[in-house]
Amino acid sequence: MQDADADALLITLDRTARTPLAVQLADALRAAGATGQLRSGDRLPSTRTLAGRLKVSRTVTAAAYDQLHAEGWIVGRHGSGTYVTTSPPGVPSVVQDRPVATTPEPEVVDLLLGVPWVGGLDRAAWRRAWRCAADSDPLVRPEPAGLPEYRVAVVEHLLRHRGLTIGGLAIGAMGSGRPATDSVLATAGTSAAVAELAAAVLNPGDVVAVEEPGYQRAVGALRAAGVRVVPAALDQDGLVVDELPAGVRAVYCSPAHQYPLGSRLPAVRRVALVERARAEGWWIIEDDYDGELRYDVAPLPLLAALAPDVVVHLGTTSKILTPTLGAGWMVAPPAVAAAVIAHRDRTGIKPAAAGQRVVVELARNGDLGRHLRRLRRELSERRVLVVDTLRRAGIAVLGDDAGAHVVVLLPSDEIERDVLAAGERHGFRLDPLARHHAGHPRWHGVAIGYTACSRAQLNAVLPVLVDLLTPAVAAR
Repeated sequence: MQDADADALLITLDRTARTPLAVQLADALRAAGATGQLRSGDRLPSTRTLAGRLKVSRTVTAAAYDQLHAEGWIVGRHGSGTYVTTSPPGVPSVVQDRPVATTPEPEVVDLLLGVPWVGGLDRAAWRRAWRCAADSDPLVRPEPAGLPEYRVAVVEHLLRHRGLTIGGLAIGAMGSGRPATDSVLATAGTSAAVAELAAAVLNPGDVVAVEEPGYQRAVGALRAAGVRVVPAALDQDGLVVDELPAGVRAVYCSPAHQYPLGSRLPAVRRVALVERARAEGWWIIEDDYDGELRYDVAPLPLLAALAPDVVVHLGTTSKILTPTLGAGWMVAPPAVAAAVIAHRDRTGIKPAAAGQRVVVELARNGDLGRHLRRLRRELSERRVLVVDTLRRAGIAVLGDDAGAHVVVLLPSDEIERDVLAAGERHGFRLDPLARHHAGHPRWHGVAIGYTACSRAQLNAVLPVLVDLLTPAVAAR
């Protein structure tokens, strides 16, 4: 830590430019942080000293400091001065000594799956939630099941947005209700929850059927625990229950919005799935990764509501908010929940509390509900744009009116690869169905995500996408 010499700071202001001097000064101080000229802990010159050095009004330097203070890059300490807190966001940490002439990389439009629409987050609400979360007292010891107030927030979220009533839970004001059951656990997300289930409930060599195509990170988590994964066949209505192999210990599925094909498992198949699980003594792992994102009708009840005795329900905030939080949930039969808690006690691996606290604050202030309404409205409009554009061109789209992607089937893996390569040449990246198979691909096509890109990018890409897909689909 050192005092920053006003004379040593390489700051030049252009009085002929249209950019206000205060803005120029703030930009210059950020750049000084990017080059390492200013570092965390350094004390800045006073506004009066810097104004004298730059021959500007003190109003200019004060306005620049106010802006940097609002951004959280500097902080004033009473009676001591103004200090740099950290490197400013959005600037490179290393700057080359000499500029090097380079050709800028062309922008690639991201149409991959699994990305939330972070552009819709209310940044004021986001910052407020983090500040309020930071006001909580630090934990003395971890909560193996998750923070009680977070578990209450999850219960209320599932009731309001997924229609799941969890019995034995007395809910008071947000954060004051305390679960009366161990069935609701915080997790670090779906993949982490699957890994915990594999370690706590399953044994090496056990067989788990996973939808094919399906979520490959779940496959990876199961295999890492020594579990044998077998494919569970799908058709355009989802999981084919009658074709599930005998002798499995669990079935992993996404009945509300099959990942990645997008179908909704019909009620008759849900009943058949539950009956087989009860009769044959295996668990159903229900991945409800984006169940909140439905645009046509209310979704069918969760499997966890239909059969809480055999269903382990998994949810996550990574698709509706951001993976930054690392927060998800598990609703499980008591024996499964107890086994997961025991595994956490043995290993010391527990979901972090910080993300849970932020979710609690977002829910407490109503910001989570407002965000979900905004999210559904935006993604519904994007889906209509994508689907209408493709269908007007005679391109069939697979999947229900839900979620954050659509699927177009193609005749072969060769054509799938050709479409992917053509998309790359035209500046956008598609998601191949081949990537979502654990074994030899049975389905060929591309999934088109519409959340990672902007609306303008989506509008620009769609005509080109139609030109690429039309002959590929016609080859069928």
